[in-house]
Amino acid sequence: MSPFEPQDPQKVNDLIGLLSNHQKKGRGDFVCRKNTFDVIGSELKVDSWKFNDFDYKKKTLPVEARGFFTCRDPRTGNYQIATRGYDKFFNINEIQRTKWDWIESHTKAPYELTVKENGCIIFISGLPDDTLLVCSKHSTGPRGDQDASHAMVGEKWIDRQLATLGKTRQDLARTLREMNATAVAELCDDSFEEHILEYTGDRAGLYLHGINLNLLKFTTYDGESVHKFADAWGFKKVDVLVKNDVKSLRQFLEKCAESGSYDGIDVEGFVIRCKARYGPSDPEWHDWFFKYKFEEPYLMYRQWREVTKAVLSGRQPKYRKHAKITKEYLTFAGKYFNENKTAAAAYQKNHGIIALRDAFMRSRGTTGSQIIKEEAASGEEVPLQKLVLVPVASIGCGKTTLAVALAKLFNWGHVQNDNIVGTKGRPQKFAGLISSGLMGSNVVIADRNNHQKRERGQIINDVSKVQPDVGFVALQYVHGRSESERAKIEKITQERVFNRGDNHQTIRAGTQDQAQIIGIMRGFLDRFQPVDTESEEDSGFDSVIDLDVECDSRINLETVVTQLHEKYPQLVPVVPSDQELDNAISAALNEYKPDVHHTIGGASHQAKQAEKRAEKKKNGQQQQQQPKKQREPIVEYIAIKLPTQPILKVLVEAFEDKTEDVAGFYKKLKNTGRIQESFHITLMHKASSSQKPKLWESYVEKARATGPTLDGLLGNAKITLDKVVWDGRVMTILASILGSDWESANKFAHITIGTADKSIKPVESNALLTKWSQGGQESIQSLELPKLEIEGEVRPVLSR
Repeated sequence: MSPFEPQDPQKVNDLIGLLSNHQKKGRGDFVCRKNTFDVIGSELKVDSWKFNDFDYKKKTLPVEARGFFTCRDPRTGNYQIATRGYDKFFNINEIQRTKWDWIESHTKAPYELTVKENGCIIFISGLPDDTLLVCSKHSTGPRGDQDASHAMVGEKWIDRQLATLGKTRQDLARTLREMNATAVAELCDDSFEEHILEYTGDRAGLYLHGINLNLLKFTTYDGESVHKFADAWGFKKVDVLVKNDVKSLRQFLEKCAESGSYDGIDVEGFVIRCKARYGPSDPEWHDWFFKYKFEEPYLMYRQWREVTKAVLSGRQPKYRKHAKITKEYLTFAGKYFNENKTAAAAYQKNHGIIALRDAFMRSRGTTGSQIIKEEAASGEEVPLQKLVLVPVASIGCGKTTLAVALAKLFNWGHVQNDNIVGTKGRPQKFAGLISSGLMGSNVVIADRNNHQKRERGQIINDVSKVQPDVGFVALQYVHGRSESERAKIEKITQERVFNRGDNHQTIRAGTQDQAQIIGIMRGFLDRFQPVDTESEEDSGFDSVIDLDVECDSRINLETVVTQLHEKYPQLVPVVPSDQELDNAISAALNEYKPDVHHTIGGASHQAKQAEKRAEKKKNGQQQQQQPKKQREPIVEYIAIKLPTQPILKVLVEAFEDKTEDVAGFYKKLKNTGRIQESFHITLMHKASSSQKPKLWESYVEKARATGPTLDGLLGNAKITLDKVVWDGRVMTILASILGSDWESANKFAHITIGTADKSIKPVESNALLTKWSQGGQESIQSLELPKLEIEGEVRPVLSR
């Protein structure tokens, strides 16, 4: 019989109050984040609540669901659970509660096994107004950054099922609401998004694998009841196997793991569902899941996908495991793409991944599981990987605290850029110290802000020349791009910097001028470029670990350690205890003292004088000195600063299928690093102020209105990309500025992409476009671009 229990409004209201008090505090026993979504076809809104992964291991969360949405019932004003995912479940041996001895003593049969489907999770439930709510793990409705979101594709599959049955969305919504339940399915559709295992034709669709009651306590249907619901509503069913004791369960799983397959088909693993309790004195058996993931051949397939994408992007593929067969696979892939001209472009868009893999294995007359057996028989071993951890941060994020704590926990190498004395050749010296550190440690932390792509590219390139087999992991402090997110980051990082006083190598808040420090910090934020593994500079990262600027270092330390353990178990075989993490952070905060002091911008006369004044004041010997008057800022030009990634993407797509005579100059710019790191449209330069003095004065006045530094935001502007034009010396994009708010003094609004060498100035773009507009120049080429609309920020650029 299927379980049923109504929601308790008071418990849910209390839960929402508790969750609201734990949003982004960075303290207490857990942190959560709320995102609010409109629901298409309804006046209701739903809130998605997201927790840090590592908090699920502590048993301190008020609800342990992964995928948790709430809404307010307009009739009563009470909050309701709208969607309830599974409680977070862990892999075998991942935590104490998934070790076999714990399972033996704390769980009971029957043990239901379902194949772990390889797709995207989808939740389906009913709202108070009988609207059907379809969600992915943390969102619903369309996503602005995607052509089609997972939730929207899930809705299309549901509509298809319902049409076949002659039923409506409202019918399904009412049924689920009467059940007080969420249907949990896996979206498996290679036409939308390929993963590792194949789902095409009749195999594609929504696989129903669970039905959960919308309660705080995890309560779920058994396999037989889930199958009945799937039949009634047109879902695809997941096979359910039943084992009646732990011994037979373990034997079955370990036998399947030998080949990485079940019933002749490669699978990712199994989810096991049973009843558990916390100890012999616990009277209540509760629903409980764990998983048994097969490492192989699943991980080999994933490696093939990543190395193929690297080669297609012009990067050197990195791999250590499955080295012999992967080399053979890449040779086959090269021939395959030569014979199938459209396959490379499709592969980069995540289509044709499985077709290539299957073609390779057919050519060998083998399967993935057979390859794994061959490797085991041959004794192929994987060398221990060496890693460089590369923080990506701005001032005040806590990167050095994190680095010191990691070094203390694991005795890893820690190279601080600020310990390098002098300015000449510092990037090369920094890379040299990292490379030397790798001689004595498997992991080295490259402690520098690395907030720009060129800095990260420099580390990866220079270290790889000396240590070609090293891996790189970005520890990225995520910087939101909106004004409100920027303001939050400024506030919290400034508080940290001024609270620590002079205990920093380059920013000494106890003695330096506060306005000067804020100006330096804002400069780093202005220049911050998030990690983009599709870009040339960041393509060398093996993985990226996202950190929260607003969270304290203890939370970010646990995030790093947990993810490194999951991705590199050889280097982090065990996650340290809470006490060990606490001790490491305490030592980093209380015992660390910088070895070398610098002043950003060099040890200028002004900085030295400031230090002397502070020292004399401290000793009661302060003397009156007049500080040197700073030069007033001068506006050099006004520009629309544009996001980099959309423009790079347009260029890749414009040239990817072109012949060498068309794409040659673009490839030359890309391969020689001559594509600019950032893009802008110059509205007006001070050099042309005499030609349009009123326009120049109006722009300078707007700059003055932003404050004494003259470098504030003047506003936003929208542009479209029209054509890319080049002549072998310079490449530029002809653009159109939308609306009448921003006037350009140039005849052609344009974005300089790059020049052939340093001797050629970007200003040549103006002459190039003038010649192109007059026609008759055989050396000038152009391509139409899709009318992509991009929004940029209008800002003054100051003279140096």
